[in-house]
Amino acid sequence: MKAAYIVLTISGIALYAITACQSNAANSYRNTKTKDTPRTEEMSEAALAVLNSPVTKSQQTELTAFYQDMVHAGFNGAMLVAKKGVVIFERYHGLENYRNRASAMNDSSSFQLASVSKTFTAMGILWLMEKKQLSLTDSVQKYYPQFPYKGITLQMLLSHRSGLPNYLYFCDSIWPDKDKFLSNDDVVQLMVKHRPRIQHAPGTHFQYCNTNYMLLGSIIEKVSGQKYAEFMQHTFFGPLGMTNTFVYAPATAVRPHQTASHKYNGQLEPDTYFDGVVGDKGIYSSARDMLKWDQALYSGQLFSDETIKAAYMPYSHEKPGIRNYGLGWRLMVYPDSSEIVYHNGWWHGNNTVFNRIIKDTSTIIILGNKYNRNIYRAVKPISAILGHGTEDGEE
Repeated sequence: MKAAYIVLTISGIALYAITACQSNAANSYRNTKTKDTPRTEEMSEAALAVLNSPVTKSQQTELTAFYQDMVHAGFNGAMLVAKKGVVIFERYHGLENYRNRASAMNDSSSFQLASVSKTFTAMGILWLMEKKQLSLTDSVQKYYPQFPYKGITLQMLLSHRSGLPNYLYFCDSIWPDKDKFLSNDDVVQLMVKHRPRIQHAPGTHFQYCNTNYMLLGSIIEKVSGQKYAEFMQHTFFGPLGMTNTFVYAPATAVRPHQTASHKYNGQLEPDTYFDGVVGDKGIYSSARDMLKWDQALYSGQLFSDETIKAAYMPYSHEKPGIRNYGLGWRLMVYPDSSEIVYHNGWWHGNNTVFNRIIKDTSTIIILGNKYNRNIYRAVKPISAILGHGTEDGEE
């Protein structure tokens, strides 16, 4: 087993120090993959202070016990917990593909992020806004003049306040060839031609809808002049060193360590004709790459403080309570103004959690490729171990 020690810094601040262990796929997939202790000479003083804290050591013990319960309950995937960008817990369990049983989960395993992909789409729009290539007050008609629904702005799409119908539902009855993958443009043209009924007047209230992010993915392409996958690679994945992150293209060769989707019983969950649509889903990533994404949003490397503040601002106030939605981010806003900024996902057999406790820069990343709703329920006890109260997440 060969170990490589990594310290990633942005603007001189240590983000994490972790030990990579290359798993031998021939090992039993029933065994949990664990991490060796990082070599202290490779770590910053700040990282050492986090890892050597008695509080951290106690948390690691509790996280280990909780994780074992998850494994016994059928968890198949990756779990990573970090404080101030320092990984304090990292485990991998199970198989990338149950059909061939040849590839054990490891730190390079890439998972279908499902709706966690929306965080990249939203920040892509905000990146173009910062470059003054678009405005959040732009109407959809600026980019699609024949679009039949008036009064919808990019900000409404980002905050799920457009009132548009969900393409995952209306396409079932009007897409003629279920053996052909839909594209984003196909969906837009179906909306222009068939005008499925809008759910509510634009801007009046929150309604989570994948159509919003399908449209935003298409607008990224129109404004940038690049395909969605190219834009994401050039703007985020490449600059941040997210080497195991990519936009999925159906009917293409499987990439190394690209995990397959599975039902709860381990049977493969096949693609559907919806898998050709991007923006609302379709990005694959690893747990370590998602920590890079998490930390880049704190560093000022990609966005101004004003843009981040706008992304994390609650935009829907029809219902009381701590839950809300920003621009591509689910929110829990507490009375003391502290925030949990997160997004979960569910597509085919994939359940994903990307939970960010802003107050003390704690991060919970759980990626699974075998259907398991316990992944969402894990957030509350893990947050409690980290010293935070929170409610269970949802997709």
